[in-house]
Amino acid sequence: MNMKGMPGGMAQLMKQANQMQLKMKKTQEEIGKQEFEGTSGGGAVKVKVNGDHKVIAVTINPDVFKAGDAEMLQDMIVSATNEGIKIAKETMAKEMEKITGGLGIPGLF
Repeated sequence: MNMKGMPGGMAQLMKQANQMQLKMKKTQEEIGKQEFEGTSGGGAVKVKVNGDHKVIAVTINPDVFKAGDAEMLQDMIVSATNEGIKIAKETMAKEMEKITGGLGIPGLF
């Protein structure tokens, strides 16, 4: 974008907006690579998700299988997964707020 024809204040504002956009993109990429862990059943089930909300690992304590309650295990997996995703989303929101200064820009997390 050519900023030569813009008044000084507007050109500076556009420059700051572009810098903010670059920081946001970099932060999204960095958080996308991070791992977040959700647990349930007192740690009996652990689910790791990345910042892109994809499940990357599930760990189940063998004692859970002894109970023989498949429905309970399913519920714990869902709960741990949802917790991991929630932590990832909250982390992203906090990092974006640092960049935007809490402006609450619509469409962002």
